[in-house]
Amino acid sequence: MTLRENPVERFVTLPDGRMVTVRVGLAEDGYLAPGDLDTVALTLREGDEVLAALNTLLEPEHEREARVLATEISSGLAAGTLEPTAGALEPLADTIPPVRDRG
Repeated sequence: MTLRENPVERFVTLPDGRMVTVRVGLAEDGYLAPGDLDTVALTLREGDEVLAALNTLLEPEHEREARVLATEISSGLAAGTLEPTAGALEPLADTIPPVRDRG
């Protein structure tokens, strides 16, 4: 599987009680066919409202790294150590998180 078929989503309750969705997957573009896209985006939504949308360094094949990134962001948002803004999430989107081997 790749992020092309299987975007990563996490549902988080912020300290102020708001519910948000963290999504790491191919960027959504109504003008291009999904097979023509390679940009992996990080999107933070509260219902239908987009709070943040950032391109990442990830490739569609980086499914494990996307899970690590989504979990790290979700944990930080839930704990209140990350703000639900593009500026706060940008440093994380600009890295490829290390993945532990399951050995």
